[in-house]
Amino acid sequence: MGRKSRDMKENQEPTRTVTAAVVERDGKVLVARRKPELVAGGLWEFPGGKLEDGESPERGLERELGEELGVRARVGERLCTVPFVGATARFELVVFRTELLGDPTRLTDHDEVRWLAPAEMVESEFSKPDRPVVRLLAGGSA
Repeated sequence: MGRKSRDMKENQEPTRTVTAAVVERDGKVLVARRKPELVAGGLWEFPGGKLEDGESPERGLERELGEELGVRARVGERLCTVPFVGATARFELVVFRTELLGDPTRLTDHDEVRWLAPAEMVESEFSKPDRPVVRLLAGGSA
C-alpha cells in the first residue's frame, strides 16, 4: 500500500476521546508520571484515560481516576479540548477541572504523583498531548 493510500485510511479512522483532570489545591495542580514501561513512560501528565464505548467524558474521567488513583472524583467544567495526532495515536484530549473526594491511594499507570504550581511545570517533561494544557495553566493558550 502506498503512502497516500495509508494516509487516507488513517484519516478515515474515528478520533478517539481521552480525558484528563486538572485538580487544583492551594495553587497547585496534581500531575502524575507515567511508568517507564508504558507509552510516554517517564513523562508527566494530567491523570485520566480512554473512554469505554458509550461512556460520557465526565463518567469516563471519574472511572479512570478511580481505577488509576483509587480515588473518587467530582468532574466540573470543561477547561479545554486538545486534538492530538501522533505517530501511533490519534485522539481528542478533553480536559476538565476536577475535584478529588479524597487523596490518591494507589498508582496503576504511574510511579509518582506531585502537586506543582503551574510556574513549576516544565512543558518538555510532559507528554505531548498535555503540553498545551501546561501552557494554558501558565497563562497562555491551549
